[in-house]
Amino acid sequence: MSKKFRVDIAFDQCKGCGRCVIACPKKILKLGEKLNVQGYPAAYQAADGCIGCGGCFYQCPEPGAVTVLEIVED
Repeated sequence: MSKKFRVDIAFDQCKGCGRCVIACPKKILKLGEKLNVQGYPAAYQAADGCIGCGGCFYQCPEPGAVTVLEIVED
């Protein structure tokens, strides 16, 4: 059984730079159209298929805005 992951991006902490979108090898992240409290279009996980590589996490200049989580099924 292979591990499954998801990306959690803190909507109001995202600055909309798009570095996570570019870094994602599976191209599952997108910049949204809705603006957050800072006035930026926040990134979000638009599709399944996260491999947990952490590229989005390491490219994000905003500490704590991106978290890669392993999905654990009971």
